[in-house]
Amino acid sequence: MGRPSDYSDTTADEICERISNGESLRRICLAENMPNKSSVFRWLYVNEKFRDQYARAKEAQADALADDILDIADDGENDTYIDGEGNRRVDNDVIARSRLRVDARKWIASKLKPRVYGDKVHSEITGRDGAPMELKIVRDIVDPVDGDDQY
Repeated sequence: MGRPSDYSDTTADEICERISNGESLRRICLAENMPNKSSVFRWLYVNEKFRDQYARAKEAQADALADDILDIADDGENDTYIDGEGNRRVDNDVIARSRLRVDARKWIASKLKPRVYGDKVHSEITGRDGAPMELKIVRDIVDPVDGDDQY
């Protein structure tokens, strides 16, 4: 059986459910019973209901990624190993890979839901050498030109 390319509510629901659970669209579309990515993007373009459903699923995906971050950070099972002499050793490769997995999820979550997972940006305007800004208001009073009746 070939890949489905015609829109169906059932397939759209499954795609959005899987995205909400943190799965990528790329991975979903690799499955034989799923449409390819170009079909999904076409559906997003032409179907407003699916577009709204997909947008909500992407926001939920950010929350699923945040949950993944906690799971990855809490799982230290493979962080150490016992070497051939019976000594416990730290597996720096496993720790580095876990850090990469966390950082990737943090970055994606910050783009999907920036108000929740994005960096907080604080702007402050200061004067020279960090001093407070000097605000100077200048008001010029101009005399009307002789013979100008508009004032």
